[in-house]
Amino acid sequence: MSPASTGASTVVGAAVSVPSADSRLAPGGPGYRRMSFALFLAGVATFALLYSTQALLPLISGEFGVPASEASWTVAAATGGLALFVLPMSALSERFGRRTVMTASLAVAVGVGLLVPFAPSLGALVVLRAVQGAALAGLPASATAYLAEEVKPKALVTAIGLFVAGNSVGGMSGRVITGWVAQEWGWRAAVGVIGGVAVVCAVAFRLLLPAPRHFTPGSLRPRVLLGTVRDHLSDPLLRRLYAIGALFMTVFGGVYTVIGYRLTEAPFSLPQGIVGSIFLVYLVGTVSASTAGRLVGRLGRRGALYLAGGTTAAGLLVSLAPSLPLVLLGLVLVTAGFFAGHAVASSAVSRTATHGRAQASALYQSAYYIGSSVGSTVGAMAFHAGGWGGTVTVGLCAVLGVVTITVLGSRAARFATRREPVAAH
Repeated sequence: MSPASTGASTVVGAAVSVPSADSRLAPGGPGYRRMSFALFLAGVATFALLYSTQALLPLISGEFGVPASEASWTVAAATGGLALFVLPMSALSERFGRRTVMTASLAVAVGVGLLVPFAPSLGALVVLRAVQGAALAGLPASATAYLAEEVKPKALVTAIGLFVAGNSVGGMSGRVITGWVAQEWGWRAAVGVIGGVAVVCAVAFRLLLPAPRHFTPGSLRPRVLLGTVRDHLSDPLLRRLYAIGALFMTVFGGVYTVIGYRLTEAPFSLPQGIVGSIFLVYLVGTVSASTAGRLVGRLGRRGALYLAGGTTAAGLLVSLAPSLPLVLLGLVLVTAGFFAGHAVASSAVSRTATHGRAQASALYQSAYYIGSSVGSTVGAMAFHAGGWGGTVTVGLCAVLGVVTITVLGSRAARFATRREPVAAH
């Protein structure tokens, strides 16, 4: 048995004493729809704010006179800030509650979002985006920990899939809105509109999310926190899941950071509004994330990851064609594969960690957003050096990493199964 499943005595709040398993939320039960919609809106606000500048990078490059590799820092700073602060914020959620931390995080991120349109320089813009990402760090890990505590285990993959679907809707709507607004009034007006949308989502989230019933406040003692983190990092399965999340996000971050540059240049030369509308492809991610539970039921976790990785790789290769319909098809496949893989991996983390779930989820989110920062930066550098083919090469290397880790996980599982009868004897 893994360390992450044996250290219940070292719990930092997330080992929950559940009054009755039957009182947890489930589809069709009271409060489930409110909870799902509230967290869906939180996911919308998170991704809309986090990636609010991604579709606008060509315009930001033009205003400040910088290449893609420098403008991409407005994305990398936000995801990097989130990656650095997600673990400390998850610790605060163990002490003060998931709903409290999520509400405060959204409030700060929205406030910073209303300042972003007034950034006087690229440096100031990057700093504001880093602060915004750090504030948003209170959302992802706290949300998955909240679900793990408040939702029945059989419904957990579906519930997390709906939260991830909210991410995809937020990412899509944010980019589509900013594309058309920026075409008429510039990128500053576009990010201002996103800030307004996020305000509405934040208020609705706080009004709708049910009060937690199965949360037990934990300690903020560093020794206890570090012990829980050490437990999770010593679990081979959790380590593999963290790496898979980071690699999937490396692909996604690179593709969607660079695609605007490719489509605004020859031979496509599309206007900003049309480029923003390309992100309607995110709807595919909404579907693939929300159906991840059924996919795991049919293929198993590793089978679902193989399918997600293969779909992503196929999309990267198809996108190399100098044809707009084929580029769009490639984006559809990349998006479907990414969101399915992310939903499977993130839900597996919540099911694997029997204690310190917020920390387990925080470590996954940290790896995930480090992958986003690496993907957006390295993908932009590869595009600058070798065009779209360079970005695709980076993505294919990341997918190869996902497949390799999954294969190693399958071998480790078979080896452990063969050893069990001997150990029992």
